[in-house]
Formats: sequence, C-alpha cells, structure tokens
Amino acid sequence: MSFVKKFISSTQPIPILAGLAAGLYPILFYYSHNFSLINSWGHLWFFLGFFVLLPIVVMWIADRISRLNAFEKWRKYVLPFLNMAAFLFLMKVCLYPGVQKKIILGIVVFSAVYAYFLHKHYKKAVVLQLILALMGVYSMTNTLISQLNFSEAWKTPVDDLEAAVLKKKPNVYVIQPDGYVNFSELEKGYYQYDNSAFKTYLETEGFTNYDNFRSNYASTLSSNSATLMGKHHYYNKGLSFSEGIDGRETIMTDNTVLRVFKSNGYKTHFISEFPYLMVNHPSIGYDYTNFNLDDIGYLSTGFGERADIVAAVGPTLLEDPEKPKLYFIEFFNPGHIHGRQEQSLGVEGERTLWFESLERSNDMLKKLIPTILEKDPNALIMILADHGGFVGMEYTNQIYSKTEDRDLIYSIFSSQLSIRWPEGLAPSEPLPFKTAVNVFRILFSHLSEEPKYLEQLQADESYVIINKGAPKGVYKYIDDDGTIVFEEIK
Repeated sequence: MSFVKKFISSTQPIPILAGLAAGLYPILFYYSHNFSLINSWGHLWFFLGFFVLLPIVVMWIADRISRLNAFEKWRKYVLPFLNMAAFLFLMKVCLYPGVQKKIILGIVVFSAVYAYFLHKHYKKAVVLQLILALMGVYSMTNTLISQLNFSEAWKTPVDDLEAAVLKKKPNVYVIQPDGYVNFSELEKGYYQYDNSAFKTYLETEGFTNYDNFRSNYASTLSSNSATLMGKHHYYNKGLSFSEGIDGRETIMTDNTVLRVFKSNGYKTHFISEFPYLMVNHPSIGYDYTNFNLDDIGYLSTGFGERADIVAAVGPTLLEDPEKPKLYFIEFFNPGHIHGRQEQSLGVEGERTLWFESLERSNDMLKKLIPTILEKDPNALIMILADHGGFVGMEYTNQIYSKTEDRDLIYSIFSSQLSIRWPEGLAPSEPLPFKTAVNVFRILFSHLSEEPKYLEQLQADESYVIINKGAPKGVYKYIDDDGTIVFEEIK
C-alpha cells in the first residue's frame, strides 16, 4: 500500500504506464467475452498493437510534446485526458463495434471535463484500471483453461464413412437459409403462417419437402459443426449455445463432409452473404470462397458489407467442368428474432418481423434455384436450415430459461429440409431424414449405395443450454421420437 501511496503522490509523469493501463483491461475483457471470434495469431498481434502499443506510443509522444514551452500550460491535462479517453473508447469498441458518433463525442466531453477538474487525481484512475486488469486476468485465465481443456474426441470417426466411395457424383448444392422453420411447423404453434405458395413452388421445381425435420442444436455454429461432422458435441459441455468452442474451425477448416467430398474428387465452394463463419480467420478447407480473409477486419463481427450470393454463384458454375462440385451457400434470412431483451419488440412485433424476413428468404431462394438449374439442370440441391426462428419468445436469449411449452421448443429447433433429386437419383424408398446431424451420413449412404453407413446413425435428439429454472447445464429437450423431454447431459 505504501508503494501505491507513493506512486499516487508522485509528481513524475507516467505516460507509458498510463497507456498500458488504458488498454490492458479492455483487451482482457474483449478476449474473455469474444474468444471464439478472435482466436488467431493475427488477432492477437492486432489487439496488442491497437489496445496496448498504440495508447503507449500516443501518450509518450503527447507527454514529450507537452513539455515544450508552447504547451506548458496544458501539460497537466494531457495525460489525464488521453488516459481516460483511451480507456473509455477501447471499452466502447469492446461493447459497441463500429462508429457511434454520439458515444464518441460523449467520451471526449467526459474525458475533457474529467481532466480539467480531476487531473490531480488521474493516477488514482490509473491504479483502478490496473486493478480491473488484474480481475480481467482471472476471467481470461478461465477462458484459456476451457480452451486448453477442450477435447476433440467427439470428432473421432465411429466407422469408415470418410472412406466412402460415391458411385453417383452429382453436383451438390447445400443452400442454408438461416433460421428457416419447417413447413410442417409453420402451419401451427406460434407461427400459424401460410407458406403454401412457396412450398408449391419447390414441389413444382422437383423438390421433396421433408416434414417434421429439425436441428439438433440452437445456433448456426453449434448446429453446423455437428451437421458437418455427423456427430453430437453437446455444446462441448459449454455455456454458450451461440459460440461453441472450435465451431468455425470445424465448419470452415476440416470436417467429415469436406473429407468425403474431397476424397471423391469434388471441388468445394463456400459462398456466404456475410463472412460470419470466417470472422476469426480460420484456415480455409474449401477450394473456393467468395470472401478473402484479408478483407475481414480484426474487429469485425462478421456482419458488415453484404455479398450478392447469386452473383457470386453464377460465374463459378461452369468452371472445372471435369470435376463434380460441392457448394455450401449461406444467407441469413429469415434468421431468428432479436437476441437480447432490450432489442425486443415483444412477441407479436418479433413475429411480424420474422415473417417479413421469411418472405425475403423465399425471394432469395427463387433467385438462387433458377440460377443453378439454368446451368446445371442435373444438380442435387439441398435446402438445409440450421435452426428455427424462435418465434413465440420475446427474444432469443430466453432459450436459456427452462420451458415445457412444446411449441416454443419446436420453434427453436424446427428447420426446413427440401431436396431436389436429379433424374435417376431419387431414392426408391423414403430416406430416414429426421435431424440435421444425420443428413450427410444418409446422403453418403445413398450416393455410395452402402446401407452399412446407416448402422451408425446418431441419436435424433435436440439439445439446449439452460441456466435459469434448472441447474446450469446442457439438456436434452427433444428425444429420438420427437417427444419433449428434459434430461441433463452429464
């Protein structure tokens, strides 16, 4: 304590320490709360430079300039102003990415008033910032421990599916409209929506619609990582249904689906409306993507400039005609209702917005499907949604609260599956499509004409993370038969 008192009472300027203190807690805070978005070496160097090195350099230079006679009367205000402004601005970056002019102006005004009236006490603020950083170290340590203890055992193959030899090799187009609820559920529950016109459109285009299909998990990352690996991960026993550990690497870098298609000579494409699945700069396992990692900023949330996916798909369709092709095409309508309570328009308001987004999704599919079929009439097109729309809830994060309402639970997991089978490839008997985790295993069994792969189907169960109304944990919400249950996964 005597050291702290001596430090606070000292008249010596501390530009380096003031810069370090301003950036240290914000960087620890950001990493603790957004690790899966920024877990690359490139992100680490960027954040160290922007959050730590830049404030230190700016404050050191400002302190040197303030020592000149022309600036002597302002010297006592410089470090207090810059330290507080940098700290608040960096916290704003952590909480509110992007440029919010009013917030930035407020930070400047507050820091100026603070520096003018409390400049004699700014070292106390520096000490408080350093104490916050110590608390941040604890939180960050827990995050790192969870990452280091993450096991990839769930990815271990249960059979030789990855060695499957496809006897039929159609071009495969997996189109994922985010949050598109199954036609069978849209007709009832909290939806009660007439989507028959679009359903008829798909049937006219030769699609088979699979009623009562659903996802196994509640978010894009958690659902797709299980779907593309063909195995359950149970949210990695974590506590965030939206940001599962290693989700983007599983989807974008390496998974069972990519291995099977690549081993059978397919050229693989990933085309997305936004670079959400690439925002942490994972290694890319696809042969082609419509976004380059160099174009994705280190502070990006993945939802910046929108890409025209129809325009992105078209030119690639006639490339490499000698190779079969896999396309994973992602867009973000209809999506789900707003995430947090403060954003919510209420149950009915969110329901109305979701229906408007559903129509935009229908319009997009009506553009994509003809674009593909015009150049590839023998395409196998799969419309595979990742989860439901959460309609009936006030906001998405209500998912964490236990409910026994069947319609709310199915609103989370019900998802659309429609497949256009090329001529000669339609199954003679209905295939057992029930949930997303088994979709590609069933598809590979059909294309390889190997029924043995159906012997290792995963349980068609759906899981949720609960932290309110029951002990915190991962729970089975829907069992293999589609019945509502509530069983904790140990």
